[in-house]
Amino acid sequence: MKRLPALILISVLLAGCGSSEKTDGPVELTWWHGQVESQAKVVEQLAADYNKTHPGVKVVPAVGTTNVDDMLQKVQAALAGGKAPDIAYMYGTWMPHLAKNPQVYDLTATVKAPSFGWDDFWPSERAVSEVGGKVVGVPAVVDNLAVIYNKKLFDAAGAKYPDKNWTWDDFRAAARTLTRDGVYGTAYPVTGSEDTVWRLWPMVWQQGGAIVTPDGKKSAFNTPQAAQALDLWAQMAHQDKSVYLDQNGEKFLPLFQSGKVAMVIAGPWALLDVIDHKIDYGVQVLPGYNGNHETIAGPDNWVVFNNGSRRAKAAADFLTWLTRPEQDARWTLGLGNLPLRKATTALPAYQAFTKRFPSVDVFTENLDNAKQARPRIPSYPEFSEKVGNAIAEALQGSTPAAQALTEAAADADTVLGRAG
Repeated sequence: MKRLPALILISVLLAGCGSSEKTDGPVELTWWHGQVESQAKVVEQLAADYNKTHPGVKVVPAVGTTNVDDMLQKVQAALAGGKAPDIAYMYGTWMPHLAKNPQVYDLTATVKAPSFGWDDFWPSERAVSEVGGKVVGVPAVVDNLAVIYNKKLFDAAGAKYPDKNWTWDDFRAAARTLTRDGVYGTAYPVTGSEDTVWRLWPMVWQQGGAIVTPDGKKSAFNTPQAAQALDLWAQMAHQDKSVYLDQNGEKFLPLFQSGKVAMVIAGPWALLDVIDHKIDYGVQVLPGYNGNHETIAGPDNWVVFNNGSRRAKAAADFLTWLTRPEQDARWTLGLGNLPLRKATTALPAYQAFTKRFPSVDVFTENLDNAKQARPRIPSYPEFSEKVGNAIAEALQGSTPAAQALTEAAADADTVLGRAG
């Protein structure tokens, strides 16, 4: 999935510390944060402030890897070499894999402490953090999908702006109306990656469906309702010609920014560039089925690695401090991300944030519509790939939606069978 520009990393030397634990003197913690340039300055200031007020601890921030996509591999190599960071920024989809590693510190007691305020985080964040009763990480970034639309193009086409009660049929009709004069009504990335897949899951959930069975051993997405959802997109692409099919997932947002696409399903990370391009935009929740406008969130986490009890506890204490509302405002809002905690929205910093990013509050409120998490199974990345390929085939080729999903379910069941 796409991330804010803040998560596009530059090359730096790895900063690690050995696994042997000192028993005296300040505790030194290595924090792989995954930020660059001006964003890294926010991180460095947070670490400096913590170090000033906690003289027994020295938090040493470092990027950790040139691309967050490679963070898991880098951490695994560091673990094998005995030089793991104490804290690392990790994608939420990696939590099931990390939960199996005994060197990942269990944060359950940390987040359940009354002073932590675990219930102040949105359910979608907490769901991704917990695997099999173990809290593997604490939220670092959260986002969700909604519709960003170009008001000028709506006005030119005489189309009504979407409201919070709109349906997928309304979405299709609007896209058809907006497709004119070299403008596409909407777009869909057909890379076959998770960027392709996570746009379908809300449509499945909105109709009461599931991705896998409760035991995680079989796929559950191959239903008439899911086929109907995918078929809607296929009809928009093939019949209406209202969908720009983005082959590499890198063009649809620039096309929106240049006024060539009228609506995009995206997250808050897209707003900075939209504002920079002076687009008169609005944000609305996803269209729904039968009044259900469920969306999907993409939380990522801070994960603690056990380099000895003293360091692990110090790392957990630091994350408790970092995720308090005052620091949350500096970390998330300062980087253009949504707040991690509901309490953060009551701070003056959040009001300033909504002025910098008009309609971002729709994304924040939309976190209440993120009620489910993607399957917390280690094989999800491979499972997702099978579904992504099916979606791409249905939208780009002539494979009927029902057939594509049936074939994907068979392949996905094979993946789950190997994992089980």
